[in-house]
Amino acid sequence: MSRITELFKRKRERVLNVYCTAGFPRLDSTLEVMQALQDGGADLIELGMPYSDPLADGPVIQASSSVALSNGMTIARLFEQLATMRQTVTVPVLLMGYMNPVLQYGFEKFCEAAARCGVDGLILPDLPIYEFETEYGSVMRRYGLDFVFLVTPETSPERIRKVDSLSSGFLYAVSSSSTTGKDKDMGEQEAYFARLKGMNLNNPVLVGFGIRDKATFEAASRYVNGAIIGTAYIRALDGATDIKAATKKFLSGIV
Repeated sequence: MSRITELFKRKRERVLNVYCTAGFPRLDSTLEVMQALQDGGADLIELGMPYSDPLADGPVIQASSSVALSNGMTIARLFEQLATMRQTVTVPVLLMGYMNPVLQYGFEKFCEAAARCGVDGLILPDLPIYEFETEYGSVMRRYGLDFVFLVTPETSPERIRKVDSLSSGFLYAVSSSSTTGKDKDMGEQEAYFARLKGMNLNNPVLVGFGIRDKATFEAASRYVNGAIIGTAYIRALDGATDIKAATKKFLSGIV
């Protein structure tokens, strides 16, 4: 049983997944940030691999990626940093990023390195269903990596059921069709969340995009298994002199 599956077996409600950018705010702060998130109460960690041309990231996360890249972060360096991760980090960890740098690194080489470091799953928003089914999904399964697909309010019920059948770990429900970090009224999305809940999907569901505080986290968690926070946490880290203190203060207002 994967760490992600075990988590959702143990905890079905108010699961908190927090996004952070590898190599931000400093090149060597990746593990420090992850440890602070675990200590602060995050149930999962979604570790972003910085990329110069992201599809879904809003300006705050894009800026953190730019800082990380200028700091010298690469996929190879990330795996060097994660080599000792499981000595202290016990929560599930997913790598989130885009196909271009992963393919440049070598897809199977990437999956092998991720598994060796103790990474539990991948989120690659620009990996199409067809390519997953015909080429890449089998490689991920070979290395024991879960793969999380995204759905939006505009995704048809047929497609939702399709990606639910292909996903493992959980399903990422984008709260609206926009980039990350947009402030949204979660109340306006209740019909969408309720629709997902009513579909009795195979995978747990976490809502992302626009989750920024306790109120939005609670609103999303009323309908699905939990939520994902990214932009608001990156803002809290930006300029922080004490990562542990800044993380503890941010998460204490949510969990």
